[in-house]
Amino acid sequence: MKKILLASLSLIAVSSAWAGGLLSNTNQHIAFNRMMARGASTEIDAVYSNPAGTAFNEHEGLTLSLNIQSAFQTRNVDATFPLFLTEGNTKRYEGNAAAPVLPSLFAMYKKDKWVFQAGFGVTGGGGKCSFDDGLPMFEAPIMAGLAQMKITPDKYAITSSMKGRQYIFGLQAGASYKFNEHFAGHLGARVNYFNGNYTGFVKSDVKTSPIGNINVELDCNQTGWGVTPIIGLDYKVGRLTLATKFEYKTKLNIENDTKKNDASVSPIAEVEPAITYAKTLEANVKQSLAPYNHGVNTPNDLPSILYVAAGYEILPEKLRATVEYHFYDDKHAGMAGDKQKSLTRGTNEYLAGVEWDINKMFTVSTGTQITSYGLSDDYQSQTSFSCNSYSIGLGGAVNLTSKLKLNVAYFWTTYKDYTKSVEAGNPGGYCGSTLAGKDVYSRTNKVFGVGLDYKF
Repeated sequence: MKKILLASLSLIAVSSAWAGGLLSNTNQHIAFNRMMARGASTEIDAVYSNPAGTAFNEHEGLTLSLNIQSAFQTRNVDATFPLFLTEGNTKRYEGNAAAPVLPSLFAMYKKDKWVFQAGFGVTGGGGKCSFDDGLPMFEAPIMAGLAQMKITPDKYAITSSMKGRQYIFGLQAGASYKFNEHFAGHLGARVNYFNGNYTGFVKSDVKTSPIGNINVELDCNQTGWGVTPIIGLDYKVGRLTLATKFEYKTKLNIENDTKKNDASVSPIAEVEPAITYAKTLEANVKQSLAPYNHGVNTPNDLPSILYVAAGYEILPEKLRATVEYHFYDDKHAGMAGDKQKSLTRGTNEYLAGVEWDINKMFTVSTGTQITSYGLSDDYQSQTSFSCNSYSIGLGGAVNLTSKLKLNVAYFWTTYKDYTKSVEAGNPGGYCGSTLAGKDVYSRTNKVFGVGLDYKF
């Protein structure tokens, strides 16, 4: 019983990874949301998607862009465990994530062959997520241990909850230079600031056991920062544009600012061996929560990223299309507990988009993005899981004046469920329960955005 309870409670310590190391927010400008493939752009959104391409922008002077997005996600775990009393022994744990306001700002100033540019946005992280009913990893081990002691569910109550917040704010600056009519280059950097908070609890009230009440509480803030060097190239010949951008791996260590990290275990009665049993379990639980002690540092590197794009004007100044490829080297970006080593490879993304100027005032566009991760069962967990997906975006732009453009877009993501089955084992089993079990991870994602571009 002692080992089973400890296995459940110690898993709170991995809750910091709920957003995972694979989550990079590339939807920085509304033009991306409505077309997806923007790696050959020369407009203001190219400050992020193709910084070297800004050198081919025709507007001399200052251009500013303000974008606001609202993103809503669900992250659900359908857990099958023989001791669950629900139909088919399957219980759904719902996680809701929301980032109702995701702002981004861009500026570029073009003077002849030079372009100086800057941008700010939420370049990583998953916003806020809450599992109001906890997760099976908190319940299953305790239920299995009590079942071994012939204690039925009416003799105990288990409650748990977990909430997390994770944002990476990026401030980018750089310069682009047009070497000739065909070729331009870019050098820049992004300062990344990580801000996160994780709160959770597990409470178990057992009426018939050497252990009485178990209480665990966690409230931990995390901060850290790192710098990402960025280089870019853009080549134009006729109607064809070839572009690339490379972001170097960013060393990012996050430090704990812990408000609560408490564990208490009380005996059912003030007699031996119950007292010793409870004290020993409490000490072991506190030791398992040590990674969340105040001042502890944890690696949370940002991976190196390669972007390659080809754009072509099918009809000059009328119809454009772009295809694009992204590679995220997640397997070589440090994560807590060297979790990146369990990935089979980095992440591949394939994008395509088309944009049509109906007339001088109205533009419409659509695009798609396919994302394929190098996932494995060892990487996936109830607090941190990803699913292969495809996204579709659509929207349009309106030139309100010769200087002011309005962008509006909506995109959604369809995910492929990931199934992780665990065989019975002692030690081992589902969530350390020794029994068999299965998780089905699923997600949804919807994003709406609006933005304004202004040329001075």
